[in-house]
Amino acid sequence: MKSECNNMHGERIKIVNAKQAKLYNNFKNTKCKLLRTNAAIWFNNMCKIKQVKPGYIHIKINGRRQQDKKTTNQAIRYRINQEIKFLYRKKQHANQKLYNIHLECAQQCNGMWQYVQQNIDSKLYADMDLLYKKLNRKLDALTQHVRIDDKPKEHTQIGNNRVINMSKITFTEEQINTLKLGPQYAIVQ
Repeated sequence: MKSECNNMHGERIKIVNAKQAKLYNNFKNTKCKLLRTNAAIWFNNMCKIKQVKPGYIHIKINGRRQQDKKTTNQAIRYRINQEIKFLYRKKQHANQKLYNIHLECAQQCNGMWQYVQQNIDSKLYADMDLLYKKLNRKLDALTQHVRIDDKPKEHTQIGNNRVINMSKITFTEEQINTLKLGPQYAIVQ
């Protein structure tokens, strides 16, 4: 199997040996995995900082009260933290594997490894630029979605009323609004 790449002077370097080609591909794939893991860590950290929920998190909690929202936000933060811890372990493993492959490639390529590695890096960094642009668009879309959800909603629901008058006494609008605040509300005189 023949594979070719260019060195920094524009000369073509041919990888003739199948073992060299295998090492080249292993190095390239492992480095790609490492860079994608770094991008995922960055994305999750940005979601954590901007307090947005990534698309892979699906947490459903019944209720619309403030404590329900707080519980949901805590569960989301916990899930993001767990994902970041997992990604750091994955990054550590990929770094170790990349280091071992790098040493083996340097030994096999007899001085040409520097040029081969530069070629691999230039190709991967071009791909990573596209990935980071995609992640930025995703983050912007999530941020826009949060801004839309934060707008106050008007309560126009008639059927979901918290106060049901089962007596013959009629209440004023002010009294009904006070009763809607619930049993924990302290009336100030």
